[in-house]
Amino acid sequence: MERREYKQEINITPELQARIDELLSHYPADKKKSAMLPVLHAVQDAHENWLSVELMNRVAEILDVKPIEVYEVVTFYTMFNQRPRGKYTFEFCRTSCCTIRGGEDMIEYACKKLGIKEGETTEDGLFSVVGVECLGACGYAPMLQLGDFYHEHLTEEKFDVLVEDCKQGKIKLD
Repeated sequence: MERREYKQEINITPELQARIDELLSHYPADKKKSAMLPVLHAVQDAHENWLSVELMNRVAEILDVKPIEVYEVVTFYTMFNQRPRGKYTFEFCRTSCCTIRGGEDMIEYACKKLGIKEGETTEDGLFSVVGVECLGACGYAPMLQLGDFYHEHLTEEKFDVLVEDCKQGKIKLD
């Protein structure tokens, strides 16, 4: 597997720092680590939806924890990205219900259609395909999440329509 280095500018703006301070205010001063998930979300949102090692190190400083503690959280949860993702990231459920009902085939189809491998982003920066753990919609398998929305009972045809809708700007993520 090819290992690429990604560069990211760390920009803790006054607005982001105010948000971090507000989040920290919900926890005892000696328990800053308890705010790790919401702080990571805020920092990732402010940095093009991904967290470089340098940025994770900065979060460790903010929370007064060891960097490894931040790395453990970021590498465990699929909601945190360790490299840039496409504008539209197709998160395919790959647990048993979805796999039994064709989820792995849908991942393979999506990758082939977009000309990328799982975990990669298209050259134009528009699409990424990732497999994630259970999304909690077992009765609607196979399924994927795009932004805040689930797309259930997936078929190749439904995926094709979804891709075209994204290309035409019909899918809004904000």
